[in-house]
Amino acid sequence: MKETYQAKSITISRKPGKDKEGLKTAFIGLFNDNNPHLSAKEPFEVLEIEEVEKVRIKHLENISYYLMGNDLVINDLTEVKFVKEGNILTITGKQEF
Repeated sequence: MKETYQAKSITISRKPGKDKEGLKTAFIGLFNDNNPHLSAKEPFEVLEIEEVEKVRIKHLENISYYLMGNDLVINDLTEVKFVKEGNILTITGKQEF
């Protein structure tokens, strides 16, 4: 899997996988605004990437981890790219501050 999107921010969450003991599904929301967790807006697109062991975030700044929801939020994006190789999901992109 290799996909690129134009988005201002993303949220990264997880949901159970096919098997409760197995790998998880990465649940990623793509938004047109920063800090999407502060509003009730829905993402313009949701990605559900199955069988993920870990998510690597490379070459991005302004990443926040919200303990109340266990979500990562990445703001100030102009482009975000997802590459899944095996059970590893790598997220890269471009940001404008």
